[in-house]
Amino acid sequence: MEILYSAFEIVMNGCYNLCRNYGAAILLFTLISKIVLLPVSVWVQKNSIKMVKMQPEINFIMVKHFGDKDTIAGEQAAVYKREKYHPMASVFPLVIQLVLLMCVIEVIKRGMNNPLIDMGFLGVDLSLVPSAEGIGLIWSPLVAGFSAWLLCIAQNAGNVLQSEQSKLNKYGLMAFSVGLSLYLGWFVSVGVALYWMASNVLAIVQLYLLNWAINPKKYVDYEALEKSKKELERLGNIGGEKRRRFHDPEARRERQDYRKFFSVVNKHLVFYSESSGFYKYYKGTIEYLLKNTNLVIHYITSDPKDAVFELAKENTQIRPYYIGEKKLITLMMKLEADVMVMTMPDIENYHIKRSYIDKNIEYVYMQHGMDSINLTLRTGAIDHYDTIFCVGKHQKEEVEKTEAVYGLPPKRLIECGYTLLDEMRTDYEKREISVHDKKRILIAPSWQKDNIVDSCLEKILDNLKGQAYYVTVRPHPQHVRHKAEFMEQLKKQYEQNPDIEIQTDFSSNDTVFEADLVITDWSSIAYDYAYTTGRPVLFINTPMKVMNPEYQKIDTVPINILVRDEIGCSLDMDELDRVSECVETLLENSEQYCEKIERFVDEYVYNHGTSAEVGAKYIVSRIQKKIEEKKKGSKIKGDGI
Repeated sequence: MEILYSAFEIVMNGCYNLCRNYGAAILLFTLISKIVLLPVSVWVQKNSIKMVKMQPEINFIMVKHFGDKDTIAGEQAAVYKREKYHPMASVFPLVIQLVLLMCVIEVIKRGMNNPLIDMGFLGVDLSLVPSAEGIGLIWSPLVAGFSAWLLCIAQNAGNVLQSEQSKLNKYGLMAFSVGLSLYLGWFVSVGVALYWMASNVLAIVQLYLLNWAINPKKYVDYEALEKSKKELERLGNIGGEKRRRFHDPEARRERQDYRKFFSVVNKHLVFYSESSGFYKYYKGTIEYLLKNTNLVIHYITSDPKDAVFELAKENTQIRPYYIGEKKLITLMMKLEADVMVMTMPDIENYHIKRSYIDKNIEYVYMQHGMDSINLTLRTGAIDHYDTIFCVGKHQKEEVEKTEAVYGLPPKRLIECGYTLLDEMRTDYEKREISVHDKKRILIAPSWQKDNIVDSCLEKILDNLKGQAYYVTVRPHPQHVRHKAEFMEQLKKQYEQNPDIEIQTDFSSNDTVFEADLVITDWSSIAYDYAYTTGRPVLFINTPMKVMNPEYQKIDTVPINILVRDEIGCSLDMDELDRVSECVETLLENSEQYCEKIERFVDEYVYNHGTSAEVGAKYIVSRIQKKIEEKKKGSKIKGDGI
């Protein structure tokens, strides 16, 4: 340091001899230091651009492997190596700034002890220290702090790297810089504060000159950067607002269940449910397993109020665990089991991955609908499952043709059926037949763009009123949730009409199964209703919702389209004046439609009444096979079967 002090003292004295004014000498010295260090500043500018240029790729790595810190670190290091970037490079300029400041403080201190040097500048003695002189020099640290604030403002707006930082980083750094400047400015001489102010002002000028000479916009794909940031933010918001880790009871419960889940070794069977409402898709299969095996069913749910917790109190074979969506990412990566059953599509495609620990888990996709997989799921949504439980031949055909078109390895396609339909039909057969004075029509739209409620409800109601029908409008629950005011307005509009009801209470399905006819657009209620009751459906051809833009690559007609003129009839939007005519025709021919619907169900739904048994027996057979494979190596004590 003494060598550096001496070298800086020579430069400072040279500046003083040239200017014959110590304040001017400090300003000249600051300018010289910026010029000498210009190559470093250029290097910093290029390095910052390189970092921001890499950021979209790094963000997408973090999205792809969200929650897997080791993989993220490995791939990020590979990107750094490829681009010849070292993450510690940004520390180097900071070290230079600190060394410069230390040298300037020492040089000015030595200048104060030199009787040949006049420390006066604009009527101020640059050797004075505010902390020693008192409040009269308070302006010195304030000027230093103000210049630091100006520099931070400029960097937050114009520095290629700093402008991409979070608000916390930006304003945190600003608070630190201004606070440090105020603090040091109070304890160092006015001359040092002058240097600090001049250095900050020149840094602002240099920043904009470098942005002009080496424009970041020429190198950085800001569109990709913004897209990657939004994707990362979306994943970061999974599970809602961040809970207080040690005080929130649900967070504590989640930690306990997480430890409890991994405390069990040799888990044979695991189910995952996104919320309480998904249990109905597993219900038949689980009940068969509970009745006919001694398998322990490990049931993970992301709903702390899932009804499965009450069921588990009655049956110790069910072991439920509450794991929120964010914690689920890690759990799935570390999962060990024989069979994993899910209704969630897109594993591997987004944040939920197959296990990194146990590569032998069989992932089973259980359907939560009877419609087209190819049309209603995203491209590649079930590509990473090993086994698909198919409702009917249409789903099996779609999977097989998708594998052929995209060259995918074949999956196990189980001709299972649909347990929820079996339960609905059983419950329906037990119902007492209600007799009504008027035929009952249910309008049950989907929740998609341009659905019946949003596009043509009033036209349909106007066409039906006065026709001796009792019409119930049962909007999708999401419609009621997101457009509450509109629904209330709709209620008021028809409250004087005794034959029209706007229903927003979804606690009972009586309205659905007592209807003589359903009018819908693309809602899956059409299958539930027609397949269960044998009664027809009138479809309104609103714009079709397509989740898979590549669905036409598969040479098969989606059942969502095929069914429209098989279990009822359909009307285009310009044919709405024929609604009452079609309703009358469908009702008059209800018996013929009942026979036609039953034939259609026989053709497109496997294993009526026994789908739960088929699915459960397959799961048991796979677990037994995996146990036998493990026993070849060693004897294993598991959950039982």
